[in-house]
Amino acid sequence: MAPVTWRTPPRKYGPWEQVCANLADGLAERGHEVYLFATGDSVTRARLEFICPAPLGEHPELPSRPWELIHIGFALERADRLELDVLHNHMNYLTLPFARLIRTPVVTTLHGAALLEADSRAAYRQFPDMPYISISYAEREGCPELNYIANVYNGIRLEQFDFVDRPGEYLLFIGRICPDKGTDLAVELARRTGLPLVIAGLVPGGDEAFFEEKIRPWIDDKQIRFVGEVGPVERNRLMGGALALLHLVRAPEPFGLVMAEAMACGTPVIGFGRGSVPEVVEHGRTGFVVSNLDEAAACVGRLSDIHRRDCRERVERLFTVERMVAGYEEAYRSLLSSPVNPSV
Repeated sequence: MAPVTWRTPPRKYGPWEQVCANLADGLAERGHEVYLFATGDSVTRARLEFICPAPLGEHPELPSRPWELIHIGFALERADRLELDVLHNHMNYLTLPFARLIRTPVVTTLHGAALLEADSRAAYRQFPDMPYISISYAEREGCPELNYIANVYNGIRLEQFDFVDRPGEYLLFIGRICPDKGTDLAVELARRTGLPLVIAGLVPGGDEAFFEEKIRPWIDDKQIRFVGEVGPVERNRLMGGALALLHLVRAPEPFGLVMAEAMACGTPVIGFGRGSVPEVVEHGRTGFVVSNLDEAAACVGRLSDIHRRDCRERVERLFTVERMVAGYEEAYRSLLSSPVNPSV
């Protein structure tokens, strides 16, 4: 059960939807009978089931909360009617109050909400015994009391990311343009080092003032360039051509798919050591895990110490679709073999 904010897979932004797309296709490729509950325009190797016709993020005329609940109700009813072995929830806590009303076991992957949002933590703590899967060990710090049956890192399709063995000439920021993601800190680091910076991403609703006050004044299309949201092809090109990806987050990072994507292209990451960053980036080998901008600026001068092939090999070893799918298969088996299923 994927979110319905964006298409699965997303046309541009949509990390949760991207993970769901990779997982559904990966499970189908391994011979499982897979049903994907997503928007009606989704593209998948699984069997698409939908009631929400289009992505809510692209159609403001569709009120989000009603359609999210309609989508959840549809998925729960269909899962029970189809007698599915497992329903895998990627809709945050919204599914939990209804999960025990069906016979199908429901397992929930946490995508950061319990780590980052007080309201989400309060909801999850009402259902501590239900089965959960974390996407990093750091993510569990938000709600350590939950019933974690596995930790499964997010995985990417390596064929979508071309390895580039030559260092680029610009720094890169890709992600939501907001204070938590540290877009303004990326601008400050570029100004300190004198290096060009490319900013790619979505300005979320509510963060327009941040963009106008902290980012736009520095955009000159020379040193600081803003290219907006990018799709898979342009994302691959930007990542492969970068000297480093900047991930100077203010909030704990639950996983950080963009870090794995950059390393798949051979591009090292400079990131603050919050949340999962030290799990994803191997300090001194695939990038640098730092504490402040002074350390980050010093590490820019050490980027020549990083071998881009090491970045790619770390992703090949830990963060591929194949590794993710195998991890979820093991988690499903563990859930189904449990003598007491807390979701029923």
